Amino acid sequence: MKPEFIPVLKKEEIETAVTEIGKKISEDYKGRELVLIGVLKGAFVFLADLARNLTIPVKIDFVRAASYGAGTSSCGKIRILKEIEEDITGKDVLIVEDILDTGLTLSRLVDHIKSFGPKSVKICTLIDKRERRKVEIEADYAGHVVEEGFLVGYGLDYAENYRELPEICHLKF
Repeated sequence: MKPEFIPVLKKEEIETAVTEIGKKISEDYKGRELVLIGVLKGAFVFLADLARNLTIPVKIDFVRAASYGAGTSSCGKIRILKEIEEDITGKDVLIVEDILDTGLTLSRLVDHIKSFGPKSVKICTLIDKRERRKVEIEADYAGHVVEEGFLVGYGLDYAENYRELPEICHLKF
């Protein structure tokens, strides 16, 4: 069965959101040392575009966490597969994620990142999808609120496929 792609966010809408988030972060962290921690693999496209839209110097690092595998729903068990390398002690940290969905991964990552003694930890996500939220967690910066659907494109995947799509689409089988 061939999947159907239903457009949710066009390329231009994504670009506008990233620009606006970049302006807000640049204002909020002006004169401060900020470390962006991208959550691999999905956030790499968003993180790259976001970094280019910032007007402040930043350091960039990555963490990799897994909870989905090849399915369309989180298994609930969060594993850290790649650790951060940057010393974040006493620094402002912004976790950059592609999508805030159940909240399980980001909740676990926030606690994990806090264990390194940063000055602050905030969350930036391109997509805030609330339909399946399982824990109380909110993004400090969010590009778009989407109520439902399994999303792919612009870094988001289904079983490692469709990350290259320039738009975000609801994947329907």
